[in-house]
Parts: sequence; C-alpha cells; structure tokens
Amino acid sequence: MSLVALCAALYAVLGYLTYLGLFAPVIGTVRFWPSVFVPATFAVAFSPLIGGLGAAIGIFISDMAVHGNPLLSLSVGVPANFLGFYAVGAVYRLARDERRVLAGIAVELVATVLALSALYYARILDESFVVASAVALAFTVTPMVVARQSRRIVFAGSTGLMLGSAIIGVGVWAYSQFFVLPTGQAQLPAWAALVWFVWTYLTEIPFIALFVPPTVRVLEKAGLVFEE
Repeated sequence: MSLVALCAALYAVLGYLTYLGLFAPVIGTVRFWPSVFVPATFAVAFSPLIGGLGAAIGIFISDMAVHGNPLLSLSVGVPANFLGFYAVGAVYRLARDERRVLAGIAVELVATVLALSALYYARILDESFVVASAVALAFTVTPMVVARQSRRIVFAGSTGLMLGSAIIGVGVWAYSQFFVLPTGQAQLPAWAALVWFVWTYLTEIPFIALFVPPTVRVLEKAGLVFEE
C-alpha cells in the first residue's frame, strides 16, 4: 500500500507539473503526459498491481486538478491507466524469449506506422505531426540498440501503453457520443478514436523507453526490485 501511495503521488504531482497545455491535434482533451514513466517503473520493478493501482489513483487526482470531470476520469482515464500499466508489469514478467520480444516490438511499431500513415493520407494529420512521430519512434528504438537489457522493458511498456491508448481513444470517443467533453466538443467522428490512440502512444512511449530502463537498473543495484 505504501508503494501504491508513492506511485500515485509521484504520478499525480509530476503529471500536473509537466502538464504543458498541449492537446491532441484538432480534437483536444488527451494531454501530453511524459510522467507515464513513473507507474511503468513501479509496474516493472515491483508488481503489475502496484503499477496499475498507482496509475489509476494518480490519474484520477491529476484529472480532478486539470479538468475536474470525475465521470470522464472514472470511465476512461482510470481504467485505461490501471489496465495499461498492469499489462506493463505482467508482460515484463512473461516476455523472456529474446526473439519473441523483438518480433513483438517490430509488430507494434509497424502497426503504429500504419495507423499514422492512414491518418496522414486521409489528411487528418499533417506533415509536422509525422515528423514529430518519426522523432518519437527514433527515441523509442535507440535504447534497445544501445542496451540489450532495455528491450524487454520497452516491449512491456509498448504493449501496456498500446492497450491503455486504445482504451483512451475508444473511451473518449464513446464518451463524446453521450456527453460534452471538457473542451466543449461532442459527437466526434469515429476517426477521432484513432487520432487519440496514435497521439497518446507516440507522445508517451519515448519517455518509457528512455527513463524506465535506467531507473529500474538503479533500483536493482540498490536491492529494491521485488523478486519475480
């Protein structure tokens, strides 16, 4: 419980402090959120449940500070964060075969590029977003090339983040069909879900890839990582 509380507090506080007011292109609501490395670290270093619960509580606290809509947070943000970061810890503990890890990373990156390409050719996203996305993917791949031990963590983070991003994309779109979003938008088109998915994944995965592996290694050296 102490670790859950610490994870939630760090996630909420760092998330609020790093909230820059940057929103998804065109349709808003989903925030730029580099603090995702906090619950991802707790999920890998300690347990899936600690990371998932800490993320769920932390996102609810930060949501109340940023947009103050408890229904939106409890129906979308909380389940997305709990399931996403629980998956990070679970996949990390299950994914031990090097070839399968590399294959999984390749599949997820290709799927992201295909989704991004579809939005670009449909003229929903512009060239600047594509360039920024390429930079984000480069920062995601680099740690795996530099350090072999980072691959498993990046794969787990990518898989959990994809799940959470999908829940956010579909969830916020579904919410907009019945209620007004904090940005004043309602009844958004179905493609908005894909935009939110791509935006969430691409703006968050670099922070997991860059910050979680070295943080976990420091915790390992200090003897603070739970036994698997």
